[in-house]
Amino acid sequence: MKIAIAQLNYHIGNFAQNTSKIIECISQSKAAGADLVVFSELSVTGYYPHDLLERKEFIGQSYAAIDQIAASCVGIAAIVGGPSINPEPRGKKLFNSAFFMYDGAVQQVVNKSLLPTYDIFDEYRHFEPNRQFSVVPYRGKRIAITICEDLWDEQETQNEFGREKLYQLSPLKELSALNPDLVINISASPFSYNQENWRKNILVKNAIKYQVPILYVNQVGAQTELVFDGGSILLDRNGVLQEELKYFEEDFRIIDTDLPSGELQPPTETIEKIYHALVLGIRDYFTKMGFKSATLGLSGGIDSALVLVLAVEALGKDNVRVLMMPSRYSSDHSIADALQLAQNLDVHYEIIPIMGMVDSFEQSLSEVFAHLPMDITEENIQARTRGVLLMALSNKFGNILLNTTNKSESAVGYGTLYGDMNGGLSVLGDVYKTDIFKMARWINRDREIIPENTISKPPSAELRPDQKDSDSLPDYEMLDQILFDYIELNLSPQEIIDKGFDESIVLRTVRMVNNNEYKRFQAPPILRVSSKAFGFGRRMPLVCLLYTSPSPRD
Repeated sequence: MKIAIAQLNYHIGNFAQNTSKIIECISQSKAAGADLVVFSELSVTGYYPHDLLERKEFIGQSYAAIDQIAASCVGIAAIVGGPSINPEPRGKKLFNSAFFMYDGAVQQVVNKSLLPTYDIFDEYRHFEPNRQFSVVPYRGKRIAITICEDLWDEQETQNEFGREKLYQLSPLKELSALNPDLVINISASPFSYNQENWRKNILVKNAIKYQVPILYVNQVGAQTELVFDGGSILLDRNGVLQEELKYFEEDFRIIDTDLPSGELQPPTETIEKIYHALVLGIRDYFTKMGFKSATLGLSGGIDSALVLVLAVEALGKDNVRVLMMPSRYSSDHSIADALQLAQNLDVHYEIIPIMGMVDSFEQSLSEVFAHLPMDITEENIQARTRGVLLMALSNKFGNILLNTTNKSESAVGYGTLYGDMNGGLSVLGDVYKTDIFKMARWINRDREIIPENTISKPPSAELRPDQKDSDSLPDYEMLDQILFDYIELNLSPQEIIDKGFDESIVLRTVRMVNNNEYKRFQAPPILRVSSKAFGFGRRMPLVCLLYTSPSPRD
């Protein structure tokens, strides 16, 4: 059977655009002689629509789009993802469904059984789980259609954290009893640098276990925080990879399930994948929100340097402008490094020193603060002064402010609310500092784009004389390992200590993470590239008594 794989980038709620792209691919597939074309999960609506699914007009538009797409399926079949109405009076009002279309109409609807409610997912909020199984007969083949998690079949599978997710139902076991010739899985599986191999390994394991070829069709593109990496694949019944589509790009390919081409993607190192995920996340956030240009504060430090490189790659140099805001504590080399990078990338820049503005604030507060020593208050005045200037540029010129805070800083609260935490999108909020250094080195692999001094100098906020991050924080190599264990792996402080880390450093780090939840609650949306990003994927109470200390200070 000739099957077209349509790995597309959808826009949530943009029914006209999504429908047009799907119909265009159906026409292209038919012209190329394909028997069937497959699209991804909730392709009609875009993934994930959240509480838009509770609006009648949204479901009505989705059904209208399904009818329009089905009418184009003449001489070819299509599998399209979308919500369907539950006809039963009990349970949720909707199913997460795959529509099998042929002869100008929907011929069969297959519903998702395993609804994820972990991390960023909350599908059981809107959908009823399926409990009935059947195969779709088509052109002499028995096709088992599954939706995303239905293929994970994790009753005997442990995830990378070593913690089992147990389901009482195994869709693949139910479907295998019906002797399918092929399993097709339509998916909306977001990118996670520490989960991507786990995802592919599950597919391989199930192809071997059930001795059936598996076609996995993922979507690509970003929807606010979520970045979908594509990478659709075909496995034979022995779990051998036969076809693999591009990552972080739309792709279209017609495969012959009897004579696969064996066209695979070249291996890519993890840091390069994170880079492409962030570029795609920035580009789609701006494109889908109708924004065109960005601004950011360029300090001469590695975080803002990396965000600038990513923004220029995503939006083009003419759509990015930067502001340098030296203070009395800014070193000469930081200003020189920032200038060099702006010139290397040929972006528009301005320099506005903040010394006079900061002095004005301090003078205005002098009577109130009389006889009190200087402390973090004066440091935060500098950060907030910069935040005011950046937001002024954003308002005046229509540039969306990109936040440059990294995950290590965000985790321990090393940032100032309404200052360097300002922004419409957090680019590096799910990237640890150690990975930021790796990415900078990767960017400079062929030539020096980010000045070498920016990468090699000790990190500093430069808010007081001779300040270094290491004055307030553990070494980043150690800090990031502790943070990864506590945040991504969800280990307890004692479990982390048992791995050989210093007890006092672990307990202090964990207290900083928990004490600063209130800051992260007010942070901009973060591009997710790991299995546990701050935001939707990690929802903690602001007020609780767990490894905390009193009187958090900003």
